[in-house]
Amino acid sequence: MAIFPMTRLRRLRANPGIRKLVRETQVTTQNLVMPIFIRPGKKQKREIKTMPGIFQLSPDLALKECEQLLKSGISSVLLFGIPESKDAMAHSGYAEDGIVQQSLKLIKSELPEMLLICDVCMCDYTDHGHCGVVKEENGQKIIANDPSLEILSHIAGSFARAGADVIAPSDMMDGRVQVIRDELDAAGFKHLPIMSYAVKYASSFYGPFREALENQPKFGDRKSYQMDPANSREAILEAKQDLAEAADILMVKPALPYLDIISKLREQFSVPLAAYQVSGEYSMIKFAAKHGAGNEETMVMESWTAIKRAGADIIISYFARDYAKSL
Repeated sequence: MAIFPMTRLRRLRANPGIRKLVRETQVTTQNLVMPIFIRPGKKQKREIKTMPGIFQLSPDLALKECEQLLKSGISSVLLFGIPESKDAMAHSGYAEDGIVQQSLKLIKSELPEMLLICDVCMCDYTDHGHCGVVKEENGQKIIANDPSLEILSHIAGSFARAGADVIAPSDMMDGRVQVIRDELDAAGFKHLPIMSYAVKYASSFYGPFREALENQPKFGDRKSYQMDPANSREAILEAKQDLAEAADILMVKPALPYLDIISKLREQFSVPLAAYQVSGEYSMIKFAAKHGAGNEETMVMESWTAIKRAGADIIISYFARDYAKSL
């Protein structure tokens, strides 16, 4: 390669047309997934204080949200439920008339082209706020792995029967992908893919999500089942295990603080890779923009480009609705 002054790298940055022509990384609306929080009732729209612009929506308004998303070019949503009642064993999670099940049937009947991804976890539906069954062991409360698997499989099966297009287990129990695959296959849903939250860290960036889903743990924390933020090699093990259990898509959560992990998984695996730009990432950008520390749109676009550049095929983001048209 010739050196300056014959080589001038700025030539390919001279104007917008050239920059677009040689741009290495492209984010499109087809890459984006919008999370939606669904609560009981009709015409219910409750703003989440720590996530300005994001709401808990009743099923009828969730349907309208999906209609607007389709118009903007986004055809994929990730559904979370806030049930009327919660108990220790997450029974409302797999009730045939549960809040997510109602929404699946409604949206699928009106908008069959919308791709409906369902988060599968117990924490949405337990009164203790943990992602698995609570047991007493040596005088201490623990989150028991194996007893949780059957409940998780029931939730997944219930969502499949209600019309889910993708099942996304987020609980981080060992072996849950396998039991969910078995449940789906036995029930005649061999065609449904599993998007596994394969690499989910015990992150400090989930704070606003706790308010959104009303699932703050009543005791302890989730560090005994979610990954230690200090660990990188372990991410490869988690991903390999989920792939061995027949996961179809892998996910890294959070996204921006773990771009190195996204990159490692991209180098190791050829399956589709998703990254979740979580509530804390969303709120940081919102609050920075509000106080004049940066332009919201350019920060969003830069963050999406970084996530895509690191290797993600799919970006789950609360900004998807507002900035789809900018793409």
